[in-house]
Amino acid sequence: MISIRKVMAATAIGAMTLVPLAACSSDDSSSTESSTTSAAAAETTEAMPAPAAEVDDLSNGVSTAVALDAGFTGALTTLGLTPGVVGTATLADGSIVFPITGGDVKYWEPGTVDPYVQGEIMHDGSGLSLTAGETVVELTDFDIDPGTSVLTGTVTVNGDVAAEDAVLFDLDGRTLQPLATGPNDTAILTGTEVKISETAAGLLNDTFKTDAVTPGLLVGVATITIATA
Repeated sequence: MISIRKVMAATAIGAMTLVPLAACSSDDSSSTESSTTSAAAAETTEAMPAPAAEVDDLSNGVSTAVALDAGFTGALTTLGLTPGVVGTATLADGSIVFPITGGDVKYWEPGTVDPYVQGEIMHDGSGLSLTAGETVVELTDFDIDPGTSVLTGTVTVNGDVAAEDAVLFDLDGRTLQPLATGPNDTAILTGTEVKISETAAGLLNDTFKTDAVTPGLLVGVATITIATA
């Protein structure tokens, strides 16, 4: 998902170091094996450099905001679908905001590790609703995996669970802007495109009896703001 083009020096997230592996033994056979293991460990350490920055606990927030694309809102209008929010999410000024509730994230200098952003960004207790007549679909409890560029979540239809851990949105970070620092000890990543997944398109089409929801439809552009302290 998130492809960070550069990591800003002296960011509040802080630089991290890897803990080297060590081995010990008491006989020649073990010593030889230990030497081989140590050499392999050293080679692995060289192949996998220390992350440039890392946040071990994202429970301090703050949010993922998606500025809704006009094409997406226009498609909802054409389909007769009304968007809304679930739980702690908010919708204002054309953006829907989901509070971050947990997870972790680490990233390396671009080009040194693939994928160079890894972790999990959780948004429990919030989501997006789509309503047509008496049918209400809720997409909730979003979980972003930046390493695989997908967002999973739970789908309910009129209160009944239709799918759990479903891939709801595909994330395209090729338009991501450089990492920025924000106020109150935050780091900000903006520019990732959020698109309807094939799974979500199928679920919505089946539920609302249409074929107009297409995979790859641009939902909007995401801005992720993470508390670093």
